[in-house]
Amino acid sequence: QVQLVESGGGLVQPGGSLRLSCAASGFSFSNYVMSWYRQAPGTLRELVATITSTGGSTDYADSVKGRFTISRDNARNTVYLQMNSLKPEDTALYYCHARRVGTQRAYWGQGTQVTVSS
Repeated sequence: QVQLVESGGGLVQPGGSLRLSCAASGFSFSNYVMSWYRQAPGTLRELVATITSTGGSTDYADSVKGRFTISRDNARNTVYLQMNSLKPEDTALYYCHARRVGTQRAYWGQGTQVTVSS
């Protein structure tokens, strides 16, 4: 059974930090490109960050470049999103996404809420 379980969300003040984790199971994690998406109320889901299957390359939305860092530990089947200098506009439900390299086979997690507010 495929599972992507996000954790680490919460309420943080502007300028603060959070580290999201996504624990994967039920598939060959090291063969999957991993991404974080987010969706705020009334908006479309947007891609935040992506990391290749080996972790050798990453990509970020312009809105989070220099503030967020995606990483993965293939031994632990886990992907992370370190979020620094958080802004109120970062408030959203954050989703973990897995896509098998070279295919369209993909999975979603259930999401973890991040709220940035004073």
